Amino acid sequence: MRATFGAAAAAVVVIAIANAAHAAGDAAAGETKAAPCVACHGAAGNSTQAKVPSLAAQPPLYVYYQLLQFREKRRSDPLMSPMAANLSDRDMQDLGAYFSAQTAVNGNALADAAKAEKGAAAARREHCESCHAKGFVGQQHIPRLAGQRLDYLRAQLKGFRVGTRPDIDGSMASASQTLSDDDIENLAVFLAGLPQ
Repeated sequence: MRATFGAAAAAVVVIAIANAAHAAGDAAAGETKAAPCVACHGAAGNSTQAKVPSLAAQPPLYVYYQLLQFREKRRSDPLMSPMAANLSDRDMQDLGAYFSAQTAVNGNALADAAKAEKGAAAARREHCESCHAKGFVGQQHIPRLAGQRLDYLRAQLKGFRVGTRPDIDGSMASASQTLSDDDIENLAVFLAGLPQ
């Protein structure tokens, strides 16, 4: 119990620091800084690549914190790690402000209705909206999932379950432990098909 409380308290402190750091983000400056991001994340942060997430309309703190994790080597990716390595806190604040101000466009093909229905049931069972907010639009350091790239959602859920995808406080690692492969597939289809 004490270890859980300590981890939760540490996560609150990290979130508070990141939240304060984000407050000064400049979207106009972020637009200029986002030029290299377009190659993978798409124009205005709307990805057209299957395994690359869309950043448009993500909460600014989420963008900031993910970049921070890549810069501080808490997350690793062959493309993102070098991109984030030299970003200043101000750069990350500005990028978060810019991407959060963009309109998200759902680029997914029409989903399998039966899988989407099962995914909606799994999301209710797992109380996913309690963190990801009503409509799965995200909040604070928690990402928007509505309309996210299908393959990206699938890969992240599997990564959380097996421990290859770190998260801020371990809540996704814990929540994903009970998910079967079918649950992950159905959740990914459901979330990818949600309107922006």
